[in-house]
Amino acid sequence: MNSTNLDDPEVQAIAQRLASIDPEVRRIAVTDLGDLADEAHTFLLVAALRDEEPAVRAAAALALETMENQEAIEGLAQALDDPDAPVREAAAHSLAEVKEPASAAWLLPLASSGPARVRAAVLRALRELRVPVSAEPALAALQEARPARDTADTIALRREAIGVLGYLKHAAAVPVLAGLAASDPIDEVRRAAVGAMAFATGDAGACDALEAALQDPSWQVREEAATALGKLQQPAVAGALLQALDDPYWQVRLRAARSLGRLRSVASVSALVGALGHAISNLRKEAALALGEIGDAAAVPSLQVAASDPDPEVRKSARLAISQIVQIARIGSPSGT
Repeated sequence: MNSTNLDDPEVQAIAQRLASIDPEVRRIAVTDLGDLADEAHTFLLVAALRDEEPAVRAAAALALETMENQEAIEGLAQALDDPDAPVREAAAHSLAEVKEPASAAWLLPLASSGPARVRAAVLRALRELRVPVSAEPALAALQEARPARDTADTIALRREAIGVLGYLKHAAAVPVLAGLAASDPIDEVRRAAVGAMAFATGDAGACDALEAALQDPSWQVREEAATALGKLQQPAVAGALLQALDDPYWQVRLRAARSLGRLRSVASVSALVGALGHAISNLRKEAALALGEIGDAAAVPSLQVAASDPDPEVRKSARLAISQIVQIARIGSPSGT
């Protein structure tokens, strides 16, 4: 097979440069080979992944992003454990660019065992493919014993496993995700678990877990919880979001306001009107937009005041909200006028 691939004169010239003693010549040759985007040349790029020069290996890993055959995927998987960080990052990037669902058959075994760094990158690639069978190694990664001391790799493994389950909207994973949201020692893992439960509409366990996450020590986790609760479209969570409008961090208040608007929570109108006077203009803007979504005419006088806000974005949002409320009133009137 290899001799057939080298029949093309252009490829022959590149192959000669790949044998150069100058690593820069080899690096450029690898890039040129990748530009041809021909899977028949995969073996040359995989061989370049073993070059003694890290820059050449990184270039080969990047060049393989257009290849979606077993040889390329297995070569990139091996490069995920390269001693040089840029090479590992390039290999992870290329694997994440794989779009062919059939590639999952080659990736799945690599997600089930081996170094955490490799499994995390493979799970990231599987997340993009959204094949149901990838839920199994993702769940396994989350249910295995947690190391006594986390590393960047073990944290990434849990985060990427959570991403797979969230993208798949894997309902059976909700209890596992809820447990991570409540007790994982790493803020970014709890935040990922909270975000991944946003699909679980109608799941009481997800609602409870997300409401509890509004009390998390990390404001970023609370912010994510406020966002996810709005996506659940469950009116019963409005009370918890209303309390989140008093969060010490304005970012959490902003997301709570947005979610209350999505829920069209009339009970939150008074609190949102109060937020129109907040010192942070982004929060004032979001409060105005939420009031427009809710459509309660009682908010119009306050929105008219906000239409003269010093911030142009707030003024624009207030005018839009008034327009929405007027439109809702027209639709709801007996004559429709």
